[in-house]
Amino acid sequence: MNKNILKTGVQEFIDKYYNTDIMSVLLSKPAFDDISSKELAQQLSGKKKAKDKLPTWFRTPGIYYPPGINLEQTSSEITARYKARLVSGNKMADLTGGFGVDTFFFSEQIPDLIHCECDEELHQIAKHNAVALCQKQTDFLCADGMAFLQQTEKTFDWLFLDPGRRDAGKKKVFLLSECEPNVTLYLDLLLSKAERVMIKASPMLDLSAGIKELQHVRSIHVVAVENEVKEILWILQKGSAPEEISVKTVNLTKDREEKFDFKWQEEAVTDADFSPPLNYLYEPNSAILKAGAFKLIGNSMRIYKLHEQSHLYTSEQLVPFPGRVFKVEKVMPANKKHLGPLKGQKVNVTTRNFPMTVAQIRKKFSFKDGGDIYLFFTTDYLGKNIAIQCSKIIEEDSSK
Repeated sequence: MNKNILKTGVQEFIDKYYNTDIMSVLLSKPAFDDISSKELAQQLSGKKKAKDKLPTWFRTPGIYYPPGINLEQTSSEITARYKARLVSGNKMADLTGGFGVDTFFFSEQIPDLIHCECDEELHQIAKHNAVALCQKQTDFLCADGMAFLQQTEKTFDWLFLDPGRRDAGKKKVFLLSECEPNVTLYLDLLLSKAERVMIKASPMLDLSAGIKELQHVRSIHVVAVENEVKEILWILQKGSAPEEISVKTVNLTKDREEKFDFKWQEEAVTDADFSPPLNYLYEPNSAILKAGAFKLIGNSMRIYKLHEQSHLYTSEQLVPFPGRVFKVEKVMPANKKHLGPLKGQKVNVTTRNFPMTVAQIRKKFSFKDGGDIYLFFTTDYLGKNIAIQCSKIIEEDSSK
């Protein structure tokens, strides 16, 4: 950690030029005698990434940014705020503290908090930024989180881990057993030290695999931001049984939260109702699709599924729905005879359970991208390939 970066003149430079081309900075003569071009580029790049991902850090003077790989894995501010709402009590430890984003928001809920980070530089950066952010009482330990847990006599209300998802060759991994630390080896230790444990996992992780590996799952939170799944949070509590697992899906947007909750085992024993496309078409958000609530979402909303594998839904009357909502304008066979009039026009194309990709469809029917026409290529409950022409309904209308 080069503290010369914190000098007023350097900070003013970073604030002014964070949008500059990073490669030009790396190839240019150092702008400051006591700061290398690489160090300055790291700060400029970090500031730029923080603008959308970490707005509190972006707005706060004197923030020191870590290498890009650390910023890549750190939680976004919006997901960190969500995690902080899940915890309560007096004592908590973040065993894989990293840049400290999650810890910062946990500190607003928990009065006695420990941040563990084994990388000396990252530890110093997180500790410095906590002061700049006026963070509430947090103990920063330069230590391996699991080693600390094995040695301490303390117990906690909550433990949090965000295992590293890159192997020795820097390749991305997503299975819990491939991450560092391998939390599956420490389950007994974790649950002997805390009432509850929260583990952040890759959005690529299959829920069934995670339940099998973690054994003591109490609940699962599938967290999407602007309809892109960002995190899967696993809440562990000793003695939890599979039939008790609750799955909570949330899609966080700028102006609202789309939520849908269910019991894990309910989906398997639920039967779906099917129908041809009616007046309205519904596409669940990505968190619901990741969670696999394909039949439950339809039944709970009292709407119909188009096909067992299509994961599109329909109804006569408009209902509030956690996802995209469309007015059905026309239903037709997915062939050139019926889609010919749209040739060359701007069309938004989506496929669900259809034998062609979006790119193949665009090429075959000569569609341009964009516009106000929405076409869903899918399979209906009779097994026929169809195209559904729609107009999008804004969120305010769908919630009436």
